[in-house]
Amino acid sequence: MDSLTQIVLGGAVAAAIAPAGHRRAALLAGAALGTLPDLDSLPLLLLSDNPVTLMTAHRGFSHSLFVLPLFGALLWWLFLTFGNGRVAASPRRWFWAIQLALVTHPLLDAFTVYGTQLWWPLMPPPAMWSSVFIIDPGYTLWLLVACAIAWFARARPLAQKALLAGLVLSSAYLGWSLIAKGLVEREAQRSLAAMGLGDAPRFSVPAPFNTLLWRVVAMTPTGYVEGERSLVADSGPIVFRGYPSNTQALGEARDVPDVQRLVWFNRGFMRVRERDGVLELSDLRMGSEPDYSFVFAVAQRDGEGRFQPLAPPRQIREPVRVRRELSRMWARIWTMPPAAPLPPDAAAPAPAAGAGAAQ
Repeated sequence: MDSLTQIVLGGAVAAAIAPAGHRRAALLAGAALGTLPDLDSLPLLLLSDNPVTLMTAHRGFSHSLFVLPLFGALLWWLFLTFGNGRVAASPRRWFWAIQLALVTHPLLDAFTVYGTQLWWPLMPPPAMWSSVFIIDPGYTLWLLVACAIAWFARARPLAQKALLAGLVLSSAYLGWSLIAKGLVEREAQRSLAAMGLGDAPRFSVPAPFNTLLWRVVAMTPTGYVEGERSLVADSGPIVFRGYPSNTQALGEARDVPDVQRLVWFNRGFMRVRERDGVLELSDLRMGSEPDYSFVFAVAQRDGEGRFQPLAPPRQIREPVRVRRELSRMWARIWTMPPAAPLPPDAAAPAPAAGAGAAQ
């Protein structure tokens, strides 16, 4: 999630647990702890000029549920031993305030589609529950208001009530996002099965800033299909459109380390293009057709026609049409578009689930 959300989540959690007399200190400490895991970007920038590494190593060790509790315990011990006395005055409460301010950060991140390595140094694909967008006022606003009230109310009972209300309402919003995702996934399964794509690897993700409009992408042997679902306006099957992807070139480049890294990180949800012998991979999870946030040139054909790694790979910046997309998204929430036919090959039977686009 965005930094503001992590700051107010950490602050609200710590202030709700710490003693009432320590509330302002807990708000500040929780805000710092809540944003601390994202500082892994700083050493990564110093250690690597590889944009694929920078993307896929972020939300790694600093978001691990194995690492953060140990770090939190060490931090608590340091404050207990060398601090100004607040932690020593209420060690148990401060222990849990520190622990939960840290651990809630990666857990919230896992609700987005980016990918969070909760079990680092183990290497399962990063968690991507993808039920909220990376910025969602419907989640953040409750915590922001709660922290503001707690800051001014200090030790008064109103502060604790506001913090608990903010945490309950923001958590309820996360619960709603999972229900909404379940509704979309159920219709996606029906619609894709009717197209012969019932077993196709797929993901669903909400549109920016809301949980009313959703995007569904499913992989096929020759590319992928993309559809939208408005929980307000739509009824009947999801309308999918098909797009090509050069899966043959991806298979030829399967031994390139950065290709392997991206397939692991995004589970093969990629658009593959070859331009002038250069292999370009676009992460389908972030963006929408035709514009994607993460596009990398990772390999180039040599004189014998084999792909060789680009060292380092290049990140390609595609234009972002924010105003046009937000306007279209707002209209789409309330309006169901007419159906459009798929290209003849777009609905070809997909590979087995889990194969992704890497075949």
